[in-house]
Amino acid sequence: METIKSSTEISYIFANGKRFTASSIVLLVQKKAQHDQKGRVAFVAGKKLGNAVWRNAAKRRMRAVCRDLGGPWDGYDVVFIARKSTTSSEYSKVLSASRKLVTKSMGESGK
Repeated sequence: METIKSSTEISYIFANGKRFTASSIVLLVQKKAQHDQKGRVAFVAGKKLGNAVWRNAAKRRMRAVCRDLGGPWDGYDVVFIARKSTTSSEYSKVLSASRKLVTKSMGESGK
């Protein structure tokens, strides 16, 4: 899985990407200039939401969701942002919400 590691690139996506929100997760999606470019992902869990144990658990869950949804997606940079309920909600609910957001984001970003 190709990840975005540069804080500059993540900041760029925060500033220019489209935001899609669910109760347990937020997606930021930035369409790449060339659709055939390999997609990348990043996983963000803020310090305000919990300690290191919680943040690590949230990132593990978001990575699993991304894998289960077939990410990363060619032509898109996607940032998964954890919310407080990311770890406390059932996995199936987080997966379902994420699936809806990915479907919605790929449709809207492509326009």
